[in-house]
Amino acid sequence: MSWHRGPLVGFDLETTGTDPLEARIVTAAVVGGRDGNPSRQREWLANPGILIPAQASAIHGISSERAVAHGRPVRDVADEIAETLTGYWTQGVPVVAYNAAFDLSLLTAELRRYGLASLSDRLGGAPVGPVIDPLTIDRGVDRYRKGKRTLEAACAEYGVVLDGAHQATADALAAVRVAIAIAERHPQVAALDLAELHLNQVEWYADWATGFQEFLRSKGNADAAVDTDWPLRGAASAVR
Repeated sequence: MSWHRGPLVGFDLETTGTDPLEARIVTAAVVGGRDGNPSRQREWLANPGILIPAQASAIHGISSERAVAHGRPVRDVADEIAETLTGYWTQGVPVVAYNAAFDLSLLTAELRRYGLASLSDRLGGAPVGPVIDPLTIDRGVDRYRKGKRTLEAACAEYGVVLDGAHQATADALAAVRVAIAIAERHPQVAALDLAELHLNQVEWYADWATGFQEFLRSKGNADAAVDTDWPLRGAASAVR
């Protein structure tokens, strides 16, 4: 049976910013199920410990006031998310995250910031995974398609209904459904086992990052550097 017909777990974070090494968790969701149909889910609202910028609140709808009044300490939230994800990984269940390198690197940064066990430590020193990133796969198998590669754009491309964009639960479920749709459109992706898919994603992400870096430098940003590591950006392990 192909991986996209087995159990899959969607994961998404909404945060205070766009730098995974500096931003903090605001909301999170982990949604488990099969064939894109959710059967269990967990949701979190965190008090990130810093002010949520207005531009971030405008995207996900959570203000600093609401996070302080109703959110739990981000340390506790990060710990519970990590336990939930590694619990699935120890069972061999893939975690699906759209732009996984962002979400997993940010979670890693939060764990380190609060002196909590890393994802790898919770897996007995094993590498993080299996991880499925629809964004990375889509870039790999349809490299020259024009247009945006946001989750909303991917949903439109693959015929997935996204109800409530930038809400963690909706985005987590949409990521799973996009991953399934990609596998159905591209049989060569469906035919890969999880280990092969992981290695392909490492290569696809590195190819994209290298090309994006070259593009930035061609536009005059001679010092542009884009991390090529996936699913954890290399600098994530150095965050304090």
